[in-house]
Amino acid sequence: MSSAKGPSIGIDLGTTYSCVGVFQHGKVEIIANDQGNRTTPSYVAFTDTERLIGDAAKNQVAMNPNNTVFDAKRLIGRKFNDQVVQADMKHWPFKVVSDGGKPKVQEISSMVLVKMREIAEAYLGQKVSNAVITVPAYFNDSQRQATKDAGVIAGLNVLRIINEPTAAAIAYGMDKGMSRERNVLIFDLGGGTFDVSILTIEDGIFEVKATAGDTHLGGEDFDNRLVSHFGKISEEDKKKVVDRCDQTISWLENNQLGDKEEYEHQLKELEKVCQPIITKLYQQGGMPTGCCGDQARTSSGASSQGPTIEEVD
Repeated sequence: MSSAKGPSIGIDLGTTYSCVGVFQHGKVEIIANDQGNRTTPSYVAFTDTERLIGDAAKNQVAMNPNNTVFDAKRLIGRKFNDQVVQADMKHWPFKVVSDGGKPKVQEISSMVLVKMREIAEAYLGQKVSNAVITVPAYFNDSQRQATKDAGVIAGLNVLRIINEPTAAAIAYGMDKGMSRERNVLIFDLGGGTFDVSILTIEDGIFEVKATAGDTHLGGEDFDNRLVSHFGKISEEDKKKVVDRCDQTISWLENNQLGDKEEYEHQLKELEKVCQPIITKLYQQGGMPTGCCGDQARTSSGASSQGPTIEEVD
């Protein structure tokens, strides 16, 4: 496609969730899907009779795990024999096969992109073909091109592929209407990737000063670390964990609130198990206190709202 007529949308194609937005009425609007949610699971499922995308796909994953595909972003643009791909395959219930030395994943990502376009079209009341798609700052050329290819397969005119922290900074700058020079730190911790960038914003001009990150570090790595931790405990202790979970569920049914001390204790246990990953976040994020002085800091991404991460902000 070469035409750039009509509205343009921005799509955040995430590892675990995706969202779509449009700039209108002087501000960025993130569009809710038909479930009323502004984020949509990056899941695609296949049944005997239909293909499901988004919430519908994720809601049936327990009943149809072998035919429900997720984490496509962790595959896109990588070779099948990539050590990262081989390691990730151990965590997935679905099979990954080689297609000329690469996992065939662009089609899955394109289906999620089609869903995002349909959400935008339902909201705007007109056809949409032009899109800007965001990717992690540390995506290489192969990953960027594969993402663009997914957009083309989805029938989109991909105007540009831009870095996720840069997109967050642009939205932040437009929302705040900054006129004087500001240094902004963008901390973007998603379900599968991590980026941190420092930008200067002045009179609508955005300049990236520094970027660090990891294309394979996110909330799912916290989950996998916990699974690995519990997999090492004895069968007797596993039974104790299950019994305690049953007790907790029963307690929660009758209690909406718990003592602060109880939650803090559990949080400390979680942090202890995941500490190596949290430490890596700090190191890769270059998090010395006062790095932005009295300037602005903003966080984005599906995994950036945890208490430990908020302490960094």
